Amino acid sequence: MARLSVAPRAKDDAKFATFLDEYERRVEATPPGMCAVAMQLDLLRAGGCQTCGKCVPCREGIAHIETLLEEVLAFDAEPDALEEIRAQAVVVRDTADCAIGWHAAEVLLAGLNTFKEEFESHVKQGQCREGVAQTVPCETLCPAHVNVPAYIALAGSGDYAGAIGMIRKDNPFPTACAFVCEHPCENRCRRTLIDAPINIRGIKKFAVDQLAADKVATPAPAAPTGKKVAIVGGGPSGLTCAYFCALMGHEVHVLEMRKQLGGMMRYGIPAYRFPRERLDEDIRAIVSAGNVTVHTECRIDAEGMRRLSEEYDAVYVAIGAQGGKTLKLDGADAEGVMSAVDLLTKIGDDEYPDFTGKNVVVVGGGNVAMDCARTSVRAGAASVTVAYRRRLEDMTALRAEIDSAMQEGVEMMTLQAPDHIEVENGQAVALYTQPQFIGPVKRGRPAPQKADKPPVRVPADVVLIAVGQDIESAPFEEAGMQADRTYFEADDGLKSVGSLDNVFVGGDCQVGPKTVIIAIGAGKVAARNIDDFLGFNHELDCGVEVPPAAANWRQPCGRVNIVERPARERKGDFDAVEVEMSAEEAFQEARRCLRCDHFGCGVLDEGRVQYV
Repeated sequence: MARLSVAPRAKDDAKFATFLDEYERRVEATPPGMCAVAMQLDLLRAGGCQTCGKCVPCREGIAHIETLLEEVLAFDAEPDALEEIRAQAVVVRDTADCAIGWHAAEVLLAGLNTFKEEFESHVKQGQCREGVAQTVPCETLCPAHVNVPAYIALAGSGDYAGAIGMIRKDNPFPTACAFVCEHPCENRCRRTLIDAPINIRGIKKFAVDQLAADKVATPAPAAPTGKKVAIVGGGPSGLTCAYFCALMGHEVHVLEMRKQLGGMMRYGIPAYRFPRERLDEDIRAIVSAGNVTVHTECRIDAEGMRRLSEEYDAVYVAIGAQGGKTLKLDGADAEGVMSAVDLLTKIGDDEYPDFTGKNVVVVGGGNVAMDCARTSVRAGAASVTVAYRRRLEDMTALRAEIDSAMQEGVEMMTLQAPDHIEVENGQAVALYTQPQFIGPVKRGRPAPQKADKPPVRVPADVVLIAVGQDIESAPFEEAGMQADRTYFEADDGLKSVGSLDNVFVGGDCQVGPKTVIIAIGAGKVAARNIDDFLGFNHELDCGVEVPPAAANWRQPCGRVNIVERPARERKGDFDAVEVEMSAEEAFQEARRCLRCDHFGCGVLDEGRVQYV
């Protein structure tokens, strides 16, 4: 009998695992603007390295396809190369013995479809398509294209006013994004190659915590143009458009249907996440920038919209998605059942609920559901349960929000689809859910399926429905704007589709409920295109110079994360939950920035893409 050993059969496997971590870092830091053909070739090569070589499709087929792809990448392929690659990939996919060969071919076939134009450009034009270029990852992935390296450097040097001014060049909500931005800028941070992405939001929050945004003067507006712009909606997208239009010298009128400005930042995000007084800092700075007039409690109907189009040179519709969706459940009209949006809207006007001693069930798995759950805890609920029809890992809410909710005592009931509401004397007393089990992937996510299990009764005095948001499009459609199902139609420049030729539209009402920074990015685009539509081409100067880059600090270092107050303390009030970074933490985090705007692509003349 052969002697056994506790050592791995592949003696270098432990060492190899370390380098797999490095490979993972390389993939996570894949820069935006990479050539799709090069990426597909890299993926195929990885599959070829992993195959055992026993079956012919893997051993011969992958190697042959790799040769053909190398020719395509080098702009040296025959005219029929793509057809041959596709045919060979189909053979490998359908005949490979194991998943390694199947997956390598399946991914390639998907890439041939997804990046069809890029592959054809390589073969027919002998060049990459426009848009393939090295860019600064954080700046590119920010929907507002903020110059992140510059404001990190300014904050890291103690120039907080400069950091705020640099952010405002592209985003007039430095405070809002310091608190609630989902920070897509961190997704492919090149610092990942060394240790972990920079805490970009944390550095921004440190800057605005040291110096309130409304204490930093906004740039002087351009000379008056004599043009009038109406902004319908005083949320992040509308106010962003108002800010930039005002700085361009246009007369701006903001029309908001609610009592206060802020949109879903005020009427959708609880104060513990984003204190109202901090939101007001950004708003005060925005409305002081140029000729801005605000009209609150001003609801626009069809006739009003037509009149705005006639009386103003341009109109930007940014009404958000502030209507809560409902579920067609028996008992949904009972007392105690309400939409999450309605609850958060009341809180925005300081009408806080009293759930003392009540059992609260929240239906949904997004950030709004977490906001409702954590709000219910603070409103004195005896128990708070989130019922979600998919798995915990399928929730669309930020993982940090899910973790914080659970720390505060919220129970997550996953794979539970709402079935009906039990009602006694007109009052909701329980939510019945139908157990699910996870199944095949549909539309990018594993789809739940009904499990052969009995319904589950969940005691519920209050049922909060957090399953999406709608817009109030009818008056605007009547006025001449077009909507696709529930959201307004617009071209790539946010020009509204319909009979009103001077109307632009953007934000949640045009793309559906998204994030604050996406809405801000739309407002910036709208302002620039409105300016062009009015016959101008203003260039704005934030008045802040980009600081010189210091040498890279490449010593691996732990990422400083933002922490929250202890759950036992924070769950009893609506005060801000996040703890401010210390100066030592912020400066260390800023030092980790590799200044990709200067090093690498930024070294080349005109090598850095400048967003305006």
